[in-house]
Amino acid sequence: MKKALKRAEPPIVRVAPRTGVDASLNSLSRLSIIAIGLIAIFTALDQTQSLLAPLSLAFVTGLMASPVSNVLEKLMPAPLAAALVVLLFLAFIGSVITLFSMPLSIWTDRLPEIWQEMQRHLLDWRTVFDTLGGVQEQIRTISGGKAQMTVDIADTSTVEEIATLAPTIAAQIILYLASLYFFLATRNTIRASILSLCATRRTRLHTARMFRDAEWFVSRYLLSITVINAGLGLATALAMWALGVQQPYLWGMLAFLLNYVVYIGPALMAFILLGVGLATWDYPPAIFFPMASFLVLNMIEAQFVTPSVIGRSVTLNPFFVFLSLAFWIWLWGPIGGLLAVPFLLIGFAVLRNTNVLAKR
Repeated sequence: MKKALKRAEPPIVRVAPRTGVDASLNSLSRLSIIAIGLIAIFTALDQTQSLLAPLSLAFVTGLMASPVSNVLEKLMPAPLAAALVVLLFLAFIGSVITLFSMPLSIWTDRLPEIWQEMQRHLLDWRTVFDTLGGVQEQIRTISGGKAQMTVDIADTSTVEEIATLAPTIAAQIILYLASLYFFLATRNTIRASILSLCATRRTRLHTARMFRDAEWFVSRYLLSITVINAGLGLATALAMWALGVQQPYLWGMLAFLLNYVVYIGPALMAFILLGVGLATWDYPPAIFFPMASFLVLNMIEAQFVTPSVIGRSVTLNPFFVFLSLAFWIWLWGPIGGLLAVPFLLIGFAVLRNTNVLAKR
């Protein structure tokens, strides 16, 4: 009886926009929500850089080291294999720092000499400076005042800056190493836990493929790039030795490390070698020999070696690589430059498997 007295509730019917203005406002509101969400995500990434940057670097390094860890896990338990990988990584970093310390200290002492040589060569281009002086006079005449360039240098203590940054850097290094260890030791458990949340067998299958592709793309890319960078570093060291540059192995190791950051790393290396040429020779043609030789080697590596090694299986649009690099360097600095391409590869693996799942 009570059920009969209840009034039937009318069904909820969505009313479609009646005019073009309503449809436009509806689309704009959705775009506004998406824009607000993106701004919130960017702000969160920026504010949590000290936490997320070392965690992300540990995640990417763990993906690169996964093949090595898989081989070691066949011989020993996973926690012990993870600890051994972390120790090997620490030994590699320690050896690089040891090899860099002595020659870098020698060249650091020569920085005033390099700066003086650069000033001397710049003063030879008096025509350019005369032209700039004429432009400055025109600006002064137009503005009715004095066109002067002033540079303010803040009087800050380097010791105070180092004392302030040291605890933060130490905490980030500890967080990175701990995250790397726990990721390598528990990555299979994490993968199994995520797969258990999938509702259907098809979803579990595509999620497992997504994990496999992401690990394969990142590990293959980073390991291949490491071998390529080692070859570029060796070739750069031999070229510097043939040119008679002091400490040629230093420039080889520097080329090896900087080449991990695409575009920006080689450009920085070329600028450094220009300073090396200024400190080594006095006459203009020879000054550019170190920089020119590295640019030739880098062109061979970028145009022929790298595409033949990784371009067949993982093809990335250079424009998207540049956008990813610019975005992550702007957001997280040098660490972002190291993570830009791996993040792009992970996104490629996710989109690839998501599209396959959506088609089925």
